[in-house]
Amino acid sequence: MEFVQNYNLTGLLIGICTFLIIGVFHPVVIKCEYHFGTRCWWIFLLLGISGVLAALYVREVFWSSLLGVFAFSSLWTILEIFEQRERVKKGWFPMNPKRKKEYGADKAMK
Repeated sequence: MEFVQNYNLTGLLIGICTFLIIGVFHPVVIKCEYHFGTRCWWIFLLLGISGVLAALYVREVFWSSLLGVFAFSSLWTILEIFEQRERVKKGWFPMNPKRKKEYGADKAMK
């Protein structure tokens, strides 16, 4: 960490980690909606609240920043899961055949 601070790389490293965190959440949204539907939104609420509390508790700026990014990415995922459901209904993403009733697809299929 001393190397990062000596060369003022903290902001750059936070940016790279933010990019990676957001990049990980994209497929998580797709997989969670596919397997669990919108029922899993509360897990991301708990992760978000936990991340906010942890970010407030941690004193080091780098780790506190990453916890904050993780927390708000988790909270944003709640919205994205519901939007992912709409994208599935539009046919942009595959529908889980075990949950066709949730999408109203059983009526369309008849």
